[in-house]
This record gives sequence, C-alpha cells and structure tokens, in this order.
Amino acid sequence: MGELTRGVRLGVDVGQVRVGVARSDPHGVLATPLVTLARDLTAAPDAVPTDMAQLAQLVAEHEAVEVVLGLPVNLAGKIGPAARHVTAYADRLADVIAPVPVTLTDERMSTVVASRRLAERGVRGKRQRAVVDQAAAVEILQSWLEAQRRRTE
Repeated sequence: MGELTRGVRLGVDVGQVRVGVARSDPHGVLATPLVTLARDLTAAPDAVPTDMAQLAQLVAEHEAVEVVLGLPVNLAGKIGPAARHVTAYADRLADVIAPVPVTLTDERMSTVVASRRLAERGVRGKRQRAVVDQAAAVEILQSWLEAQRRRTE
C-alpha cells in the first residue's frame, strides 16, 4: 500500500450553519483546529458560496494536498438527508478546489465526541458552540489519518 503522501490535509465538518475546519501537519500525524466558517446559503446557483471560496483560500494558503469531509451516515450506516447534503457540498467543493481531491469519510459521532471532549476541558455553552465545529473537524481528520496509517502498516 505504501505510505500516505506527504502534505497538509484539511478536515472539514459541514453543518447547516457553520463549517469547521482543521488541518494536519505535513506528515499526517496530528490534526489541529484551524477556523470556523459561516455557511453561505444565499449564493446564487452559478456563484461560489463564500464558505467554499474561503475553503479554496485555505487550501491554497496551507498548500493542502487533500480535503477530508466528514460524511454523517446514521448509526446504522445508512445515508440520510444530512449525508446527501454533505455529498452535494463535497461535489461542489471538488469543482471549486480542483485538482485537489475531496475525500468523504464516515464521521459518525464526531460532533458528540468533540462536544464531550470540550466539556471535559470545561468548555461549555456559547464558548463550546463557537469551537465545536473545529473540534469535530479535528476528530474527523484525526480518525481518517489514523485509519490511513493503519492501512499502510
């Protein structure tokens, strides 16, 4: 299988209101929170939504080699409305940031885990809402990176 190609990856948690973004180090070992973007749901169908334009800027700025989006399959592993919404977002984002690939990965429970970890650190309420999307993006990217490492060992 070989090693994971070197380079920064961005992890993305797409929500209805916000988009959490995390980044990895170039060696693909550690994911860290980067930023939370506001979703742009008002863009014309032929225009690039601001959140995607901002993601494209982040891809360029960090010289990302891949973008990993969390796919919210339900607990039974089925694709529901949320997963279809994220798949459509991923397809549109792939057009915007081409040739950088967009990868979908199972993100079951990432927001729940992120919220729990933040609560354990004493981050609650409004402060938690402000960073939970980034923390979920970290969970998504970190578990994807670890899965890639397990496949190459």
